Amino acid sequence: MEPTTEEKRGRAPARPGSPPDQSLSTYIKPQYRRPHDPDVTFEEYYYYAQKTREEELTLEAPKIQWKEFLSRKKKTHTDVDAPNASPGKNVGTIVGDGRLEISDEEWTNASRLFRTASTGACFYLITTDILGPYGIGFALGTLGWGPGIALFTVFGFMAGYSGYLIRHVYLGLDSYQFPIRNYGDLGFRTWGTTARYVTNIMQALGLLLILGQVTIQYGLNISQVSRFRLCYAVCPVVFVCVGFFLTQIRTLKAYGWVANFAVWLNLLAIFISMGVIANSAPNYAISVLGSAGSAVDKTTITPNDAGEYPPVMHYAKLPVNSLVGSINGLLQGVLAYAGAQLFVEFLAEMRRPRDFIKAMWGAQFFIYSVYLIYGCFVYHYQGQYSFQPSYQGVSVYGWQTVGNMITLIAALIAAGLYGNIGIKVLYNNILVDIFHAPLLVTTKGKWIYACIVPIWWAVAFVIAAAIPDYFGFVAVISASMLLNLTYTLPPFFAFGFDVQMNAIRAHEGEGFDPTTGRVKRTESTVTRWRRGFVSGGPLVVARNVWHIIYFFASLSMCGLGMYAAIEGMIEAFKNPQLNSFSCTSPLDLSAMKG
Repeated sequence: MEPTTEEKRGRAPARPGSPPDQSLSTYIKPQYRRPHDPDVTFEEYYYYAQKTREEELTLEAPKIQWKEFLSRKKKTHTDVDAPNASPGKNVGTIVGDGRLEISDEEWTNASRLFRTASTGACFYLITTDILGPYGIGFALGTLGWGPGIALFTVFGFMAGYSGYLIRHVYLGLDSYQFPIRNYGDLGFRTWGTTARYVTNIMQALGLLLILGQVTIQYGLNISQVSRFRLCYAVCPVVFVCVGFFLTQIRTLKAYGWVANFAVWLNLLAIFISMGVIANSAPNYAISVLGSAGSAVDKTTITPNDAGEYPPVMHYAKLPVNSLVGSINGLLQGVLAYAGAQLFVEFLAEMRRPRDFIKAMWGAQFFIYSVYLIYGCFVYHYQGQYSFQPSYQGVSVYGWQTVGNMITLIAALIAAGLYGNIGIKVLYNNILVDIFHAPLLVTTKGKWIYACIVPIWWAVAFVIAAAIPDYFGFVAVISASMLLNLTYTLPPFFAFGFDVQMNAIRAHEGEGFDPTTGRVKRTESTVTRWRRGFVSGGPLVVARNVWHIIYFFASLSMCGLGMYAAIEGMIEAFKNPQLNSFSCTSPLDLSAMKG
């Protein structure tokens, strides 16, 4: 139990090079704190966040310089809103006794210089995650028209709501003095060190598994294009080698240009496949490997004695006796909205993070519209033969190849984005914190980053080669990681933030005092949390209760999804699947018959 009157000061060891007069009895300024200092209180984070938000209101939103981009000229960045920012590489001044003294202004200006991304760049980065549309027809085939459209709409809206919660917590805790860099920082500042570690592990593992999923997609694409003449185990290697170079792009501002290209490539693949699907029969033969019928009712895709396949059919409601298959289909839709785990990284590089809400809702509506229209189109024409991914379910080989090649480039760009952020999470939260590696902005840090890239992609290759069942693997990663990162953690963080914020009684002098660096609290932790839960009026209390319900409902869906995903994988591997590391493609039907 805490004492009735608590006055906390920063007690963390000073950063290397900090002034020697920073003693235990004096307030340690933000620039002399060690990263993720547990002695920094919620009130201090909140105070500086409000100060930063007020300053950002005066900043002009950055604009996309198309002329500069097309001319390939790089403009030296000087922050017009921080005229006193140091243009050099070092922050601080060497004083007479050799100490590195960092002023408050130098520290905040250095933080400002990292925030350059525009709303448009974030929109393109979010829509780069447009890998999911090719499985929506499959998902509708396992759920039926009514449940499929309804659930996909609910998942889309709730993903947007989760994005809103992430922004809400970020704006309340991020500042120039204490910048938030990644998803785990939200957990750290609302729930503590353990929450940060769990979040970082989940995010890094989720991004690595998504990278493996995209690598599987590439391997299947190239093997189908080569008509299975190229050794299957080689196909992902080619993808991985190209990914080595693309992942060397370290800043999201630079990656925004590449992400723009990926969005248009995916739209081109969608339009081409829609035209072909509307004017050709489904790829009946391949349906046994990953169609909606193979997931819910194999009799609907089994030919008769004369070799004739059943006609295209549709379900108006949930197919009977197909719970596992339907949940696996729903999990394909979860992949469509998996980008929420990257939102903090996007926010961290925005000059005006308040504007993120426009980019996020715009991107979510764009993704929802494209996905649902395309999914309904595919399911209308192919019914139970709707394949995951849809462009491989095209029966005309020439158009099959066109779809494969276009999506290969787009998937490579998206995989580079996942690799970029995944490696940053690993580097900043494990190598820097635990092994004291140099910061990523230093020359040594950049070299270490470059060395980690091939290792990261090599692990993705092993995952891809080990699990050739594409839609089964998507179901596993969606249920285990992506669902929790998108739907479980945001309400958990928002609940912790709102309760602690509402517990502060500013009219009684509680909160952070920037003059002394002290935090005043007049009650115990349990009492404060209880007061924070019920403060703010009926609507605020109802929102707290809703976030608890949302959190546990998402956890329940995670458990149900894992059950269905594992059962689906067991069923898939009952087929005579070939060795994943062999030269024979999982899509090669002739090898299966042999």
